[in-house]
Amino acid sequence: MARATSRYVCQNCGAVTARWAGRCESCLEWNSIVEEPIPDAAPKGLGKGQGRRLEFVGLDTISPEAPRRATGIAEFDRVTGGGLVPGSAVLIGGDPGIGKSTLLLQVVCRLAAETPVAYISGEEAVEQVRMRATRLGLGGAAVRLAAATSVRDIVATLDGRDAPSVVVIDSIQTMYVDALDSAPGTVAQVRASAAELIRVAKRRGISLLMVGHVTKEGAIAGPRVLEHMVDAVLYFEGERSHQFRILRGVKNRFGATDEIGVFEMSEAGLIEVPNPSELFLADRRASGLGDVSGAAVFAGLEGTRPVLVEIQALVAPSPLGTPRRAVVGWDSARLAMILAVLEARCGVAIGMNDVYLNVAGGLRIAEPAADLAVATALLSSLSGEPVPGDAVVFGEIGLSGEVRPVSQTESRLKEAAKLGFGQAILPVRRVRPGAKSSAGLNGGLALREIAHLGQLLPLFGDLPARSRAGD
Repeated sequence: MARATSRYVCQNCGAVTARWAGRCESCLEWNSIVEEPIPDAAPKGLGKGQGRRLEFVGLDTISPEAPRRATGIAEFDRVTGGGLVPGSAVLIGGDPGIGKSTLLLQVVCRLAAETPVAYISGEEAVEQVRMRATRLGLGGAAVRLAAATSVRDIVATLDGRDAPSVVVIDSIQTMYVDALDSAPGTVAQVRASAAELIRVAKRRGISLLMVGHVTKEGAIAGPRVLEHMVDAVLYFEGERSHQFRILRGVKNRFGATDEIGVFEMSEAGLIEVPNPSELFLADRRASGLGDVSGAAVFAGLEGTRPVLVEIQALVAPSPLGTPRRAVVGWDSARLAMILAVLEARCGVAIGMNDVYLNVAGGLRIAEPAADLAVATALLSSLSGEPVPGDAVVFGEIGLSGEVRPVSQTESRLKEAAKLGFGQAILPVRRVRPGAKSSAGLNGGLALREIAHLGQLLPLFGDLPARSRAGD
C-alpha cells in the first residue's frame, strides 16, 4: 500500500485527520480543515548522542529583577506590567481594523528615541507604513521599516551586530518557514515561525511584539499552542464604530493579568485615557441621564483598576409569544439567571416582557459583581423610577437571592467618591475577627448594605401590577 503523502489539519485547533471533512470533530469549526503535505522524514529519537548536564539552582537563589523598557504610553505600560522585558515575546490580537498596527506603531515610535527599534510588516508595503506614521504625526521617528515574510531572512537580520532592541512582526500569520511546504497562515507555519522568532528574541534579548489575527469567535487564529509559547497575550477590544478601545491582558508572565488600558481613537491616532471611569460616565452627566429609569452605575474592577461604568436596561411589553433577550457587553446566561431569581425569590414577574441590557462605552464586563447593578437597572426600568443619580451599585447575587460580598470593596468606594458620588448600594460587609474596623474606608459615601435581593424592591416603590407574580 502506497504511503500517504498528505494529511488534513484543522487550522483552528490543529487536529489531524486522515481525510477531509467539512467540520472538525475536535473544535466543531466548519470549513477549517486544510490539506498539508507530510514531511519526508519523520522526527527521530535522541539516538546515542550525549546531552548537556543541567545545572540546578535553589529556590532561595537571588536573581536580579528583569529590567523594563518603558514606552512612555502609560496605558500600554500598565497592561504589560510596567514596560517591555528584554527577551520577552508579546502577542497582540484583535478584530480587523480595530487599531492593532496603529497602537504598535505608536509604541515603537516612542521607544525609538531611547533604543533601536524595527517594524517588519508582512501585510503592507514600507510606503504604506510610512504614510500611516506621517498621518499620525510620527514621520520623524527613527524607526527601521521593512516588508518581509521570510522567517529565515528576519532571523538572519536579527542575529546581526546592529540588531534592534524592539521588533514588531505584523503579523505572525503572514510569516513562513521555507523548510515547510504548507502555505503561510497554516497551523504548521504559524507554529514554526513563532518558535524561530521567539528563539532568536530570547537569545539576543530582543523585545518581540507579534500581531495575531483572530477568528470570527474572537480567539487568536492558528494553533492554541501559540498562546502558550509567548510570555504575554493582549487583546485589543472595542467596536469599530465606537471611539473607545480597550487593551486587555489575558496572560502575562511579568505582570498582572486582566489588567486593562483604555484608549480613544482619534484622527491623531490612539490617545490614552488615564481616568476611564470619568470617560465612560461623561455622556451620562452631559445628557442628564441620572434622572432616567433603567440606568445604574456599576463600580467594577478590571485587574487592579477600579472602573465605573453605566449599565442600561429596558423592559418593555413583548408583542411576540416568545419575549426577546438582547445583551451587549455582558453574559446573556447570567442575565437569564438574574431574571429567574427576581421572579422566583422576589415575586417580580418579567416573563412576558422583552429585556434589553447594554453596558455603555463599549466595555465588556465579566465579573459577577455586576449582578446587583443589573438587577437594579432592571427593576428601575420595570417600575419607571430612576436609580438615585449619585449612587453606585455592586454585588454578586446567588440563586437563593442572597447578595454576596465581592473583593476590593474599599477601592470601588474610593473611586466612586473621587468622581463625586454620594451613596452606594452594596452587600453587607463582613469584618473578620481581629481585623481593623472598616469605618472611614468608604470614602465618605452613605452606604446601603443589603443581604437579600428582596431588600432592593422598596427603593422603587410599588411595582406595576403586571410585574407581580400571581397577579
